[in-house]
Amino acid sequence: MKSLQLLVSPHPLNLSSPMAVSASNLHFSTFAIMPIAQQRKTPISKRSSKLTKTLSPTPPPTAISTTETSTSTTTTTATSSLSPKKVLVPIGFGTEEMEAVILVDVLRRAGAEVTVASVERQLEIEASGGIRLVADTSISTCSDEIFDLVALPGGMPGSARLRDCKVLREITSKQAEGKRLYGAICAAPAVTLLPWGLIRRKQTTCHPAFMDKLPHFWAVKSNIQVSGELTTSRGPGTSFEFAVTLVDQLFGESVAKEVGELLLMKTALDNPRKEEFNEVEWAIGHNPHVLIPVANGSEEIEVVTIVDILRRAKVDVVVASVEKSTQILASQGTKIVADKSIDSASESIYDLIILPGGIAGAERLHRSKVLKKLLKEQESAGRAYGAICSSPAVLHKQGLLKDRRATAHPSVMSKLTNEVVDGARVVIDGKIITSKGLATATDFALAIVSKVFGHARARSVAEGLVFEYTRS
Repeated sequence: MKSLQLLVSPHPLNLSSPMAVSASNLHFSTFAIMPIAQQRKTPISKRSSKLTKTLSPTPPPTAISTTETSTSTTTTTATSSLSPKKVLVPIGFGTEEMEAVILVDVLRRAGAEVTVASVERQLEIEASGGIRLVADTSISTCSDEIFDLVALPGGMPGSARLRDCKVLREITSKQAEGKRLYGAICAAPAVTLLPWGLIRRKQTTCHPAFMDKLPHFWAVKSNIQVSGELTTSRGPGTSFEFAVTLVDQLFGESVAKEVGELLLMKTALDNPRKEEFNEVEWAIGHNPHVLIPVANGSEEIEVVTIVDILRRAKVDVVVASVEKSTQILASQGTKIVADKSIDSASESIYDLIILPGGIAGAERLHRSKVLKKLLKEQESAGRAYGAICSSPAVLHKQGLLKDRRATAHPSVMSKLTNEVVDGARVVIDGKIITSKGLATATDFALAIVSKVFGHARARSVAEGLVFEYTRS
């Protein structure tokens, strides 16, 4: 199995970095990565009535705004003089990558200063699905810090590795004793917090496979359970809800609502799962070979979600960088080390090529001559391809959506002059698949699994994610 490396940075995209994407390349999409709390003109203390009393009302760190206006692209700094909310996300060998990356991404969008800390001797860890994460720091450097939130991703044996870390146990115990926020998802409530005595007399949920380990009277079968300072959740498929619930507790309901809208969570709930036109079989007859090209500015939620889910379904996934380096800087500051360069990847034939979205990433994918050639060959050979978020516009620019129905992120929908399908989360037309992005990435990946392997395989993968799967 190929391994995707991610080096997680504690801050959003930094223009001073040599790997950063220049502001001139950020015009492609109109949605912003500037933290939601900082986009608002008034300080958080004046607009949020639901802040936890033990937390000071503070805004996010200064970050990049890529929202295009009629005058210029600017960064709002009205509240940057106040300290940001500090969040700790620990990781270890076997941590569930979707949970970790979605937590980090969503909390940074809201304005939190997120530190990813390794509980291992080394910073680089291999996550449960083979993706490699490199933490910002070792957990030992965090022992004297005060965090507004400690959030534990799950996964196995990741949750056990967190449990066995003495420093993390002390940090989290002090967090609970100080009545500050802490949370856990998937296996972590039962495998990590329970042995530490940190769910005593608290209603708790976790992954269905570990529910029998929780005290029966206090176990709750719900996607999200808030019990005082503790918030728990069930698995990768509930990661968005978990993260936005934590945003609500840190920044207030209004910021959480805006983050949810930015993530297209309402779309993911209200719109039909998919619409299909000109239906054809995608059955391949062998283990599918899938290419996912990435670039500076690619959206990490989409990259990690699609890779994780396809690998769960036993798909051979290759992640290839279109940049000069195999290391790319994703939209929310995550550094991803691809399996190989696009030049090297171009030597193979793929059953499916999928373009992730992202503010600048889609434009940089469009500029890759090698990728353009691969996509043209894919179309000529009648093999499948697709895109999510802002990248369907790349397919349109290259003439690969001619006479086809498609969908995309609302910010680029107007760029598609073919017949646009606005209602569905995922649109399939023949052997072309598109999706709106972010919170619809799980639907998108499962739709691919369903087309390649059938509904039974997709349903099985969805159950492991704790995600509701329907055929329609």
